[in-house]
Amino acid sequence: MRFSWHAVLFAACLLVTGPLLADLPEVVERVKPSVVVVGTYQLTRSPQFVMRGTGFVVGDGREVATNAHVIQEPVDVAAGETLMIVTRSASSAAQQRQARVVAVDKGHDLALLRVDGQALPALSLHDADPVREGQSVAFTGFPIGGALGLSPVTHRGIISAITPIVLPGANARQLNARVVQQIRSGSFDIYQLDATAYPGNSGGPLYEVSRGEVIGIINMVFVKENKESILSKPSGISFAIPARYLRELMTQKANQ
Repeated sequence: MRFSWHAVLFAACLLVTGPLLADLPEVVERVKPSVVVVGTYQLTRSPQFVMRGTGFVVGDGREVATNAHVIQEPVDVAAGETLMIVTRSASSAAQQRQARVVAVDKGHDLALLRVDGQALPALSLHDADPVREGQSVAFTGFPIGGALGLSPVTHRGIISAITPIVLPGANARQLNARVVQQIRSGSFDIYQLDATAYPGNSGGPLYEVSRGEVIGIINMVFVKENKESILSKPSGISFAIPARYLRELMTQKANQ
């Protein structure tokens, strides 16, 4: 039998790269413990916990990323209300963790929370190959405000377009104050998806399907108010903020 160095090198490459890639069910299983519910808790209220959106664990396992608009409404500290996340692993029941806001980027609608207790499994932010239109993606979160239960739900699709968050209207009547402010502060590209996200998915991770690395943050409010300002009715299209802006926010926080 003839010896082939090409065959040996090919087999070695498979051994090196194989474990890094996974099928979507394996990726979802790995991602789900890092996806959390963001809300507020108040002992005297019914229900005591009220969901505001989705978040996901990053950094050292005690940081949670979400949308800034998810935590925009003030917490009524005087009434005993506290910011809280709910996390659930495959081996344990839901757990509540008190949280506090440590960094906000209103321009990209991002927020970073700090949670108490033991470190949670964190997701990695994608920083290798550029994100491309047509790329397969998935996102996990809690759609419809947790009405379907506080169990993470996953949707799959592709990046259908990489497009500016706001375009000037054809005439002045199509410009509102938010759009004018966004144009002045500078437009930036966002990801348009062909998968449907719902209220409650805001703040959840958009990730590539082979390694589960986060490439974006699902956004259901901020982007639409800018991108679809000239439409009388929402389009139903889903969007995400690129993860590089979250990485910048985390770096700024670490350097403070």
